[in-house]
Amino acid sequence: MNNHKYDLETDIERTIYTEEEIQSRVKKLAKEVDEYLENEMSRREIWKRPPIAVCILRGASVFMADLTRYMDVPIEYDFMSVSTYGDATEPGEVRVLKDLDRSINDRIVIVVEDIVDTGETLHHLLKAFGARTPRQLKVSALLDKSSRRKKNVEIDFKGFDLEEDLFLVGYGMDYAGKYRNLPFIGTLKEELTEQ
Repeated sequence: MNNHKYDLETDIERTIYTEEEIQSRVKKLAKEVDEYLENEMSRREIWKRPPIAVCILRGASVFMADLTRYMDVPIEYDFMSVSTYGDATEPGEVRVLKDLDRSINDRIVIVVEDIVDTGETLHHLLKAFGARTPRQLKVSALLDKSSRRKKNVEIDFKGFDLEEDLFLVGYGMDYAGKYRNLPFIGTLKEELTEQ
């Protein structure tokens, strides 16, 4: 029993993916990414111009940390933060709040996302990254909510297919800035999201 003063787990209605399920899947994804990179680049190339993992802040930060820690291939980090303006349910204009710090020209880039639902934001990002002439552009997403897809985006390294249209928290995903630090993914009790 958790006797901490702040017990975030009591706010969870249902666990969708346990910590063990997530870690097991992320380890397998890391192996898939390693195999892809080793097939695309020589050992010398990898050391000379390592691939770049681009974390889409803030939700993907925990996933990217675990994914890259489980990888054997050397990889550089970069980060991008975007905001989508529109009404509460439909995405609108995508605005870059923090751009990449390094050039991705002629580099293999792995875009790391926590969840892809409509695909609007990812579509915009991939188009913008493509204009910067990377050698290859791949996507790794922990969750694929394809039932809500509006833009056709390819996920090359996928964690889980999320069949239900749920609002999720934990493992980097938040509600009002909270719950990112939960080690599992779940849904909040309804009364908490109605406030």
